[in-house]
Amino acid sequence: MSVFTQGILWDINSFAQWGVELGKVLAQRIIPELEATGEPDLKHDSSTNSLMRRYRKMKA
Repeated sequence: MSVFTQGILWDINSFAQWGVELGKVLAQRIIPELEATGEPDLKHDSSTNSLMRRYRKMKA
């Protein structure tokens, strides 16, 4: 359900191969920010930035 919901929010078909490939590209862009030791300069939309900060806080 979460994959479907994200696809709707991002206006992509999460179950189409190109959608899967796009997801991989997007993930590769944010993984370094999630794994950074210092606080990275997040330049995403406010929702993504908030989720990334929450994840980093929970990971610490």
